[in-house]
Amino acid sequence: MPALDWQDVPAERPTDENENRGLETVAVQLRSVATSRAAGHGVKVPLEKPAAAPPSLGRVIADFGGLYAANALVAFVFAASGPVAIILAVGTRGGLTESDLASWIFGAFFVNGLVSIAFCWLYRQPLVFFWTIPGAVLVGPALGHLSFREVIGAYLACGVLMLLLGLSGWVKRFMDAIPMPIVMGMVAGVFLRFGLDLVFAIRDAFWIAAPMTAVFLALSALPRIARVLPPVIGALIVGMLMIAVIGGFDARGAQVLAIVRPNLYPPEFSWQAMLELVVPLAITVLVVQNGQGIAVLRAVDHQPPINAIATACGVGAILSGMVGGVSTCLTGPVNAIITASGEKHRHYTAGIMVGVLALVFGLLSPVFTRLLLAAPHAFVAALAGLAMLRVLQTAFSISFRGRFTLGALVTFLVTVADVPVLNVGAPFWGLVFGIAVSWLLERADFAAPVG
Repeated sequence: MPALDWQDVPAERPTDENENRGLETVAVQLRSVATSRAAGHGVKVPLEKPAAAPPSLGRVIADFGGLYAANALVAFVFAASGPVAIILAVGTRGGLTESDLASWIFGAFFVNGLVSIAFCWLYRQPLVFFWTIPGAVLVGPALGHLSFREVIGAYLACGVLMLLLGLSGWVKRFMDAIPMPIVMGMVAGVFLRFGLDLVFAIRDAFWIAAPMTAVFLALSALPRIARVLPPVIGALIVGMLMIAVIGGFDARGAQVLAIVRPNLYPPEFSWQAMLELVVPLAITVLVVQNGQGIAVLRAVDHQPPINAIATACGVGAILSGMVGGVSTCLTGPVNAIITASGEKHRHYTAGIMVGVLALVFGLLSPVFTRLLLAAPHAFVAALAGLAMLRVLQTAFSISFRGRFTLGALVTFLVTVADVPVLNVGAPFWGLVFGIAVSWLLERADFAAPVG
């Protein structure tokens, strides 16, 4: 998936202070980016150049090793468990078919796997891209009154917007335009339903959801063990064992091996979808998700190329959007796991391996989609809810610990109320009313220095 801790990252991760410092360094990086001019045109191209030439295949093999393979495997299983359950929960609630969901997962893994491999190789850094989890959650309510083709039109428009921002070097201005506490108020509002679904799953299927929750909490309390067995993966394993004991797994129609045939959707552009989804999606990618990923990488002394990352997110969002996948982002949790140990100059090899695993998972997406859909609803709801606990905690703490607290509260309430206005969903209006209230009643916060 989340800056936010979208999933319970088992590796050593930066503290909130480091996360904030990582976000602040985005501005420093942007100011220091050397720009070149296209010959004869005087056009600024602020994309960062790699510090060294891309490695040869022999160099990649020499840099690779068992430690990096293990980190990559843990990181990938982490990304393919709770986050995929969130996609299924959002998609099924929005009325998408199994074919739609398999195509979405193909875009989320295969397309982003290609982007990850290319960037890890080009920049010799662990630059793994997946999809925006809060963006996926935003899509859920939108599917209640928008067609999937309209949502895909918004995906493509968001991709174009991020591509232009990356190529223009305006990422800093965009990130500075929206106060982070207000953004987090929106995120808390859209994610609240996943926390509630976890509670309902424990109520409705106690012998599946309760053991999953207990194991998740136990592993979270034991960080040394959690580095080997992440809490979300532990909950997944226990949930599968309980389903095997109790029953409830409907394997009819499941296939041992099936290669995906991704759907190519003709987009439909509507002003409702543009207003409701494009700006919130871009904010969650560039401000929240990329901010988290950048903070994670800077905490271990990597120098992520800010503008190039935004450009990659734009390209990835356009390509994955064509097959129904939500917008691309730089992932924080996966990059945190693969940089938790080992030599810094070899971390990129783990990123490349994650990308390769993503290619395989994307190609086999019908198999994994069918297996998860065959599981009891409470299992998927509990897995998704557990993966969301950290984001709720972090979103609330950022929203209400300092500046813009009233605006963040208004944003949260409007988002939770989920009342569309002019056929435009509540998250957009939450941002509008939250910023308006802060501008009227918390104007001094706009002038206060960051920190």
